[in-house]
Amino acid sequence: MVKPEFDELIHAPTRLTLVSLLAATAWAEFRFLRDSAGLSDSALSKQLTTLEEAGYLEVRKTAVGRRARTSARLTPAGRLAFAQHAAALQEIVARAGVGAGAGGSQAGAGGKGQRATTRSGNENGP
Repeated sequence: MVKPEFDELIHAPTRLTLVSLLAATAWAEFRFLRDSAGLSDSALSKQLTTLEEAGYLEVRKTAVGRRARTSARLTPAGRLAFAQHAAALQEIVARAGVGAGAGGSQAGAGGKGQRATTRSGNENGP
């Protein structure tokens, strides 16, 4: 079992998206990562550099004809950091009492699915 450990570097939404995409494959091409994450070339390059400098991923540049093709993969340290971060997020969600497929948070006394009320006593309104 993986020890839950929140990782501030991975937690940033763009980097979390990239790391989760990379966790599902051995290598991913730059174009795939850019399009899947909805990033510009420069924004993706910056995020990949940040993750590479942290030791979380490896970048490979190969020549295909006259063009360079860039691919990335998670390092073992990156895979471990992602697994630990995912476990920490699952732990946070479990403590909040929100289950998968529960249809959202359960507000109210005891978290038993009762509806939240405001100070005026109205449900879900001012």
